[in-house]
Amino acid sequence: MIALIGIIIVLLALMGAPLFSILGSVAILCFYLADISLAAIVIEMYRIASAPTLLTIPLFTFAGYIMAESNTPKRIVDLSRAFLGWLPGGLAIVALFACAFFTAFTGASGVTIIAMGGLMFPILLKENYQERFALGLLTAGGSRGLLFPPSLPLILFGLVAGTSIDKLFVAGFLPGMVTMIVLMIYCIYTGKINKVTRQKFKIKECWRSFRAAIWEVPLPFIILGGIYGGFFTASEAAAVTAFYVLIVEVFIYRDINLFKDMPVIIRDSMVLVGGILVILGTAMGLTNYLIDEEIPMKILAMMKTYISSKIMFLVVLNVFLLIVGCLMDIFSAIIVVVPLITPIAVSFGVDPVHLGIIFLTNLEIGYSTPPVGINLFVASYRFQRPVVSLYRATLPFLLLMMIALIIITYVPQVSLFLVEYLGIQ
Repeated sequence: MIALIGIIIVLLALMGAPLFSILGSVAILCFYLADISLAAIVIEMYRIASAPTLLTIPLFTFAGYIMAESNTPKRIVDLSRAFLGWLPGGLAIVALFACAFFTAFTGASGVTIIAMGGLMFPILLKENYQERFALGLLTAGGSRGLLFPPSLPLILFGLVAGTSIDKLFVAGFLPGMVTMIVLMIYCIYTGKINKVTRQKFKIKECWRSFRAAIWEVPLPFIILGGIYGGFFTASEAAAVTAFYVLIVEVFIYRDINLFKDMPVIIRDSMVLVGGILVILGTAMGLTNYLIDEEIPMKILAMMKTYISSKIMFLVVLNVFLLIVGCLMDIFSAIIVVVPLITPIAVSFGVDPVHLGIIFLTNLEIGYSTPPVGINLFVASYRFQRPVVSLYRATLPFLLLMMIALIIITYVPQVSLFLVEYLGIQ
């Protein structure tokens, strides 16, 4: 009977059953076989629900969705273009920064590709960028920003791994910029080779675009300055952000109609949040069982038979996470995988904050990794191109991001320098 139930669960997973139902079923089966009360699952769900940092997830998500439905993407692109358009490959760099800003607040690369792709793709083609380059840039660029605060994956990793979210917010900045700089160099090279149009730097245009986005420009500074200036916690920063964005987009810019658009935004954003929380609750119940049975310790003992050094462990970890990144969405991957790898990584001397940055960098890349990276299919749908053509288009960007990943993985101070310098506890 137990074997039959196990087979049924596997078949349901292969048929596309919701992840929370699979995780919940496996947790129930495991606790039943171990003769442990199923109340352990409910207790774990309650513990997660009572975590004070959990409030940051719905609030930042809500703020991100409001910005996605407003004219924020256009204002951010205009601002970036005014200040960076004079560089060789300046428009491509603008696309990178605009995608990073947008993804940091929405936490979802698919939303960025849909919103920013439709805006930037025709402009890039008009400015003489090759179609393959533009497709690769926007597909890979869709996941830029996951390392920048207030990225939802950073918050979720901290919640699941029990790591300081404040530290993760600071630690992600330099690694995020390393990846951006590597890609910017490629954009400049492409701009010079293809002799693409460059926009003259005009103070008047910079001032005009700055005035247009004057209410959105301060947002990152309000969040970071508030948290690290000691004015409010991460949860309070989320509340301030949601309220600020609501007032700005509804009552100042008037991009969002309070009665027509807001109910749809609330519904869509909370559907995403609800899915995350249900998966989180069931996954943590299963994690509780795995920890009770010392599964991570058994995996560690097996790995130490074959892996004896921290460097080799990081090589294996990166390969594993790249595979995970192209098979699972980032939220599911964090919830399911992080509890298993964290104790193993710590035993090899990997700092938990550094681990978080490695984890999210891998999943950023996994989003665009063939054959089944989710960004590839979202971009295929958005740009109406065969997914195979996107494999070729994203390849140069994947190779460059791999270079950035190697730097981030094997130079821990890239992630930890600011945390130590600022003395964040």
